[in-house]
Amino acid sequence: MRQHQIIRFGLNLSYDQYFRVYQGITKNISIIADDGRRVAFPAGKVQIFLTREGINGYFEMELTAENKFVSIRRL
Repeated sequence: MRQHQIIRFGLNLSYDQYFRVYQGITKNISIIADDGRRVAFPAGKVQIFLTREGINGYFEMELTAENKFVSIRRL
């Protein structure tokens, strides 16, 4: 059985940038992980971290070996 992947990355989005999701303009967020990989994921996965200032912080995302989303948390 293959192990889950852990991807760590920083994310700094203003509230206005994230608001594009609600407008239907943006559906995915693309980041460069700490290990250099480009990773795209549905913007809704980080909605729980949205504040009036936007989404800012350092995150850890867990994926299955088949790249299926498991969880995300702020570190």
